[in-house]
Amino acid sequence: MSDLREQLNRTPLRLSGYVADRFTASSGSEEIGVFDPTTEKQVATLFESSADEVDAAVSAARMAFDKGPWGRATVAERQLALNAIHDAILSHADELALLETINTGIPLAQTRTVHIPRAAYNFRFFAEYINQAGGDVFTQEPGLMSLVTYEPIGVCALIGPWNMPLGLTAMKIAGALAFGNTCVVKPSELTPLTVTRLFEIIEGILPEGVMNLVNGRGHVTGTSLVSHPGIDMVSFTGGTVTGAAILGSLAKGIKGSAMELGGKSANIVFADSDFEQAVDAALMSSFMNNGQMCLAGSRIFVDRKISDRFIDSFTRRVKALKIGDPALSGTEIGPMINHSQRERMERYAGSGLGEGATLLAGGHRCANLNTGFFFEPTAMLAPTNELAICQEEIFGPFAALQLFDDEDEVIAKANDSDFGLVGYVWTEDLNRSMRVASALRTGTVLVNTPIVRDLRTGFGGYKQSGLGREGAKGSQAMFTEMKTTIIAREPRKMPRMGMAGA
Repeated sequence: MSDLREQLNRTPLRLSGYVADRFTASSGSEEIGVFDPTTEKQVATLFESSADEVDAAVSAARMAFDKGPWGRATVAERQLALNAIHDAILSHADELALLETINTGIPLAQTRTVHIPRAAYNFRFFAEYINQAGGDVFTQEPGLMSLVTYEPIGVCALIGPWNMPLGLTAMKIAGALAFGNTCVVKPSELTPLTVTRLFEIIEGILPEGVMNLVNGRGHVTGTSLVSHPGIDMVSFTGGTVTGAAILGSLAKGIKGSAMELGGKSANIVFADSDFEQAVDAALMSSFMNNGQMCLAGSRIFVDRKISDRFIDSFTRRVKALKIGDPALSGTEIGPMINHSQRERMERYAGSGLGEGATLLAGGHRCANLNTGFFFEPTAMLAPTNELAICQEEIFGPFAALQLFDDEDEVIAKANDSDFGLVGYVWTEDLNRSMRVASALRTGTVLVNTPIVRDLRTGFGGYKQSGLGREGAKGSQAMFTEMKTTIIAREPRKMPRMGMAGA
């Protein structure tokens, strides 16, 4: 890790787009610095893709879809390519994990065991799924057979986030490719290292133009991409405000979209829960990935009957979290992605105190770490659910705890949110777990388990947490057009119009 980091500090990478199987020229492009949030040093220069380069990428993807072999490739051929990408990622797993940690500040233990394996698994999963997925046949109408088939939607714009750059962007790429589409990928300008490296390590696996890469900021490259008339759909993971802007642009062209947006997930701990498991899970769902997760369960509701014990245990554990260089063994919390995100943490800590919350742990920059965008893991006890720290997505290691007295009260508070991505329920009462899971207005409910994603199911949210679902049938709906073909199985009896004068 130290060798790679030192190498990048001495000689930052030069990153450009990738169009029709070639990395694009960088002359005349806007140069954007890419930084290691641990050292605050530049590790890459990103050459921003202009509107012309976006047009070239979309045109390459369009040509590959309309004229190339990928859209007509057999399931077996697509499986072969997807599995080859899976193997290529795993063969470079250590390198990719190092790059991910350098670029994001996520502890290496997590990028090695979660981020990179999940990125690879996405391709294997969809390779397996398309071998089993099928259409439908209906014969209920006399003399007719109705066939429902699924065809690729076309050219997909895939816009990934900065908090799990390769894993979440790979989910989109794998789904789009599995169903025969071509794509133009845009990673976050903050974290382009691993996605760019992916294009290098899979070179030659796919036909020309099937996968293309553009790099740059949302208001430049992103806007050019989502507004391009050659795009058939956009899959975006990121903030709700940006998602709404993309939807507005797509509405003008009547284009498809899938939006996995923000979250402020309730984590409900009843008195009869397995106490140690609930505390472990509350810490994991609040602070894993440096707390920078859309599905963080950091709005923690604690049954008043166990609140003193829970708050004491949780607070002691938060204060004991090991903060530091994410490359070092044992580090549990690394830096925020950049100075803006650290300042955001400071603002919410001040906001919580100003609105009457009690500081339990953290709340400040790390005094012993002079370099890097570090902020103490923070926990506050909120008097009501109306506080900004309970309603707004902070996207950092920040837990807001509240107390409750009964089931109806906590359900109402959990649903009192603009978001509806995930809900967590901790109880040993099976009937209660089913009642609460049914009542929560979220796309996913996790009962007696911390963060889990099963790709066989759909992942997405209610309300401002997004539109559409990723995974299995959700991705099939996202990346395909449903076609109905109705065939007469025998001559049809119909009125013979216009025969009066015959």
